[in-house]
Amino acid sequence: MSNYVELFRHLDALLVKNRQFWQFMPFVERGFVWHQNLPFCQWLTALDDNQLQVLSYDIKALTTALMPWIDDAEALTQLVSKIQPLTRTDRSVPQGFDSGIPGRKWQQIIAFNEVLPPLGLPWLEWCAGKGYLGRVLAASHQQPVTSLEWQSQLCIDGEKAAKQLGLAINFIHADAFSRESDNAITTRQHAVALHACGDLHVSLLQRVAANKGAAVSISPCCYHLIRQSHYQPMSTIAKTSTLVLSKHDLRLPLQETVTAGNRVKQLRFVEVSFRLGFDLLQREVSQTETYLSVPNVQKALLNQGFEAFCVWAAARRGVQLPENIDFDKWQRQGEKRFAIIERMELVRQLFRRPLEIWLALDRVCFLEEQGYEVVLGTFCDKPITPRNLLIHAERRNIS
Repeated sequence: MSNYVELFRHLDALLVKNRQFWQFMPFVERGFVWHQNLPFCQWLTALDDNQLQVLSYDIKALTTALMPWIDDAEALTQLVSKIQPLTRTDRSVPQGFDSGIPGRKWQQIIAFNEVLPPLGLPWLEWCAGKGYLGRVLAASHQQPVTSLEWQSQLCIDGEKAAKQLGLAINFIHADAFSRESDNAITTRQHAVALHACGDLHVSLLQRVAANKGAAVSISPCCYHLIRQSHYQPMSTIAKTSTLVLSKHDLRLPLQETVTAGNRVKQLRFVEVSFRLGFDLLQREVSQTETYLSVPNVQKALLNQGFEAFCVWAAARRGVQLPENIDFDKWQRQGEKRFAIIERMELVRQLFRRPLEIWLALDRVCFLEEQGYEVVLGTFCDKPITPRNLLIHAERRNIS
């Protein structure tokens, strides 16, 4: 049994045991989902906004704060810490290659490239976009690159840039899910995908394994972008888990707390509390306990106040509002509910990275089962991108 299988077992057991703390939909709940644990709810309620913000940004502080309430809080954080940074090698890239590439994206590409071992193989860039990563690979490894992308204009733009830079990059216009894309995968090749979403990177791993590709390196992203209603485990070990993950569950790894200005925070408070207040109102009117989602709203409408928002939302969702509604009452209820949801989301933050690593380990174990030597680690610091996990696999006994 590999170390990764053992790590998956431990992580899976803790996620299953503690699912009451993370596997629920806060917006659906009227109040704390742990209402039977009154001391815990009282402690959460007593947190002021400053404490809430500090704990949201500091996972170590959050772990310590939750240890009296969640027995496995420290164990979860310790398991997460087993995923270490990968070894980086400085690789020079000619000046001008970053032209037109956003600064943070460029940092991600450089960091991703610096942890890839030089295997002397041609590259396959999966879901390539304009081939930003492919340019760096072609220049720093002196190997040809095949860039597969389904948007034709991105292929055209990428080919033009590669020609101007004198790089050996061949673009293939194809859907990553089509049979045609199989033709791009060969045995003697190193396939890569930087932040390919959901089933796109899953499809790559499955196809590389099926074609006995020499190597593959991916940084997974957007786990919820799947074609099925629920997550489909890849590895034998993950298929034995009792966890059933919805698309909502799969969004949790992406819910990284980011620093925002006061204006952005206030706008979010207004919109979310309006939505929550309207939901309570429609439950009362419709005599239901079913949560009712509301479409995206023009931010200008929020300036018109809660009543205007409710009238708009009711019209959009076919809710008949009665006369003489106390809109102030429901707005206050929405604001109170906002505070509760913020605190429930805080608790879920403890499980964000563990669930992400659980998903990554499923991919790692799948590749090991398919005959690959696999390494899982981080390729950059979180300020560059929170989606900093990288899976690198090389087929055993390739010559």
